[in-house]
Amino acid sequence: MLASELGTTTEACGALGISTSTYYRQKNRVKQADPAEQKKKRVPRALTETEREKVVEVLHEERFMDKSPYQIYSRLLDERVYVGSVSTMYRCLRSLHELKERRNLLRHPKYKTPELLAEKPNEIWSWDITKLKGPVKGCHYHLYVILDIFSRLVVGWLVAQSESGELAERLIEDTCRRQKIKRETLIIHSDRGSSMTSQTVAQLLDLLSVKSSFNRPHVSNDNPYSESQFKTMKYSCEFPERFGSIQDARIFLTDFFEFYNNEHYHSGIAYLTPAMIHYGRSRGVLQQRQEVLLLAYEEHPERFVNGIPMPAEPPTEVWINPPKKAEEKEEFSVTISSITTAPCVR
Repeated sequence: MLASELGTTTEACGALGISTSTYYRQKNRVKQADPAEQKKKRVPRALTETEREKVVEVLHEERFMDKSPYQIYSRLLDERVYVGSVSTMYRCLRSLHELKERRNLLRHPKYKTPELLAEKPNEIWSWDITKLKGPVKGCHYHLYVILDIFSRLVVGWLVAQSESGELAERLIEDTCRRQKIKRETLIIHSDRGSSMTSQTVAQLLDLLSVKSSFNRPHVSNDNPYSESQFKTMKYSCEFPERFGSIQDARIFLTDFFEFYNNEHYHSGIAYLTPAMIHYGRSRGVLQQRQEVLLLAYEEHPERFVNGIPMPAEPPTEVWINPPKKAEEKEEFSVTISSITTAPCVR
């Protein structure tokens, strides 16, 4: 009515302060709400209700329950049967809200995130196996390394021609004895390799009352400390491209781990060495550093604009996957669901 008085719809919308697109959008909504408008003219090529029911009945046949419309369509053609096109089958499934994976696939269990806390040495060890290149292509050796995540000390290692649960069992047993591990005080974390989940290792850990924890499958950051140690080793300037023999590898690694434990200033522990943290010498070292800094401050206080310098402090707790919320950390001891005393053999 207003449009007829003003002349055009555009002028009427301008007078009302609305856009023409808003006007037409509201007009279409009113038409769609009208039952008379909802009665659409039937497309001649559309399926009848009986034909549609026939398509749905075929899609729901037991032999086709886990098949895609393309597979069903092809099978029916081979049987000299045609009930509708692939697009028609998809439309029918869509109308029934059944457009999803129809195949009967293996569902892998959901693994909970391992959340482990170490507040002192010999609470949590991380161990892994890496390959070392031998003298020729295709020849390699296996390096087993056990690392204390709190101090970063390599507490045990060995090099072997092969990877096996028996060698892992021997290494863990010898390392526990050297470190004088008490029963039910240690957790050993690893990935899910065959050696880590072997029955021999599981039986040993059960015998020693040592708990085990495992990475989630295909998650690269569940064992960060072992991976970081391997990178430090393999990216060092002295690390050779290949080892001439397994004896050469053992000689090199003896020197390297001696350096790593006693001379390597580790960024993750305030540039102390792993041995300082592991054997309780860090407090004396930090006190000495403080004395040196204090003397430097007394000589030239104007050079220290932030006051008396303080040496960096090492962390008092080390996590593998800390809880996301701060309040969860206070209630956390160890997520029992991520730890088993006897891991299953794959």
